[in-house]
Amino acid sequence: MHNCGNFGIERAIKLAITELVNEGKIKRENVVTLSGIGCHAKIVDYINVNSFYSLHGRVPAPASGVKLANPELTVIGFAGDGDAYSEGLVHLVFAAKRNMDITMMVHDNRVFGLTTGQFPPTSPKGFKGGSTPRGAPEEPFNPIELMLVSGATFVTRGYSGKVNDLKTLMKRAILHKGFAIIDVLQPCFTFFNTCDYYNKAVYDLQATGHDEHDWDQALAKAREWDYGVE
Repeated sequence: MHNCGNFGIERAIKLAITELVNEGKIKRENVVTLSGIGCHAKIVDYINVNSFYSLHGRVPAPASGVKLANPELTVIGFAGDGDAYSEGLVHLVFAAKRNMDITMMVHDNRVFGLTTGQFPPTSPKGFKGGSTPRGAPEEPFNPIELMLVSGATFVTRGYSGKVNDLKTLMKRAILHKGFAIIDVLQPCFTFFNTCDYYNKAVYDLQATGHDEHDWDQALAKAREWDYGVE
């Protein structure tokens, strides 16, 4: 029995916020979470902090506004891959370009799950869903590479199946001064079950000796975009 990857993300962010509060690094009353439209969006209802529902794809815009209005706030946005990388792509790119001091957590299940299985920009070529019964005709774009070249100053990828590792990434992203984004790989067990594949393919990048400050290494790792339909 598997659970939707959203539950792993929810658990990780609760642990991250709680630990940062207990460590005295942030104040709970200063945390503001925002979400868009999609399966991810209900997460803000289950975290005991200030929250705001945005429009589809628009999370970076009100998140930027909140931070500009009160720089003392810790601003965390949640979005789906269809939400962030399709309807809201221009907002995401310009928030990265401006290096806004906000954190974006993208729930990347590589499918429009809430609307029953259409393909977003991250679906692999050949993906068979509600809108592509013969297989998606397009290659997916690479959100990690896009965010790097757009000016984001903290770019990483996590996996909802590794909650403690994801929590650690979230804590670093939240404390980063500038635009931080975590592309969180998460299975959608109903419309695109990638769980077994990710359990085999996901690895700890830091354990490989990767230099996170090396631009060429970062781009090379970002281009490891070879997981698809199995």
